[in-house]
Amino acid sequence: MKLPWKSDDDAATSTDDAASEATEAGASLTEEPDSKGSAYTPGKGRATPSRRQAEGRRRGPVAPPPTNRSEARARKKALKSTLSKDEKRKLADDRRTQRNEQREKMMAGDERYLMPRDKGPVRRFARDIVDSRRNFAGLFMPFAIALIVVMFVPQLAVYANMVLLVFVLFMAIDAVVLGRLVNRRVRERYPDTDSSQTGFRLGWYSFTRAMQLRMMRAPKPQVSPGDEV
Repeated sequence: MKLPWKSDDDAATSTDDAASEATEAGASLTEEPDSKGSAYTPGKGRATPSRRQAEGRRRGPVAPPPTNRSEARARKKALKSTLSKDEKRKLADDRRTQRNEQREKMMAGDERYLMPRDKGPVRRFARDIVDSRRNFAGLFMPFAIALIVVMFVPQLAVYANMVLLVFVLFMAIDAVVLGRLVNRRVRERYPDTDSSQTGFRLGWYSFTRAMQLRMMRAPKPQVSPGDEV
């Protein structure tokens, strides 16, 4: 379009510029779309977290284990305060069942549940030797109960002291015999046994087991009196 203040050359130049701009705009609109389509979503630049990672991020960092018993009790008390009565009852039942199972396996001699002093083939063999013989030290608890009753009778109290001394003497002799027997049999069965597991420690372990009533021994006896071990 020619304006009154423009010459013929200027009008022609502006007309050509406008036409070229219109052509370029039309060309950009008619370009072929991206081969991925309009539904394409560009990548985030990082891996998608797994479900475990997402849940851990929501829960927050895991608290470190307790460093002492008081801290463990405090955490246990705080956890119980957040549980309902039914959940507390179920938790108590589960713990009671677990303790009973562990005790049954310990009494049966399962190595995984034994106390450190009872673990190992040497201690197991020593227990079998003690349980297979009739020990004089096994009369200690019944004798102690009878002695307490006798002490209340003044006429028998004097004789009770003498009987006690004789009983202790025989029990000491039986302890020495048992300790030597167990150590000798262990060395024959396990010649490569460390010396720290034999000697006085093994003899004392055997004697303390022999002092207990058979029904009260833990782990339970695996052999009967008189059996060959």
